[in-house]
Amino acid sequence: MDLKEKTTKQLNNELKGVKMTTGALIGILSVLFILCVFGLFTKEDNSVFRTLIIVPLALSAIIPMNFSNMKRIKKEIQLRDK
Repeated sequence: MDLKEKTTKQLNNELKGVKMTTGALIGILSVLFILCVFGLFTKEDNSVFRTLIIVPLALSAIIPMNFSNMKRIKKEIQLRDK
């Protein structure tokens, strides 16, 4: 569904959801990355941590897309408020 077809209330709800999802994603990926780095330095057998460190790096590509989506939604809401 296009942003122009949604009501302002739906856009506000979607913006709120994207903000919460992005915040949770940043938090979880940060914790996972820190745990992997900690495991790399402290554990003797660090093959698991070397493998897992790829996950937060790969999934961090979602964050700029979410910020772009939030920007589009905010712009649409501002156009409607004028």
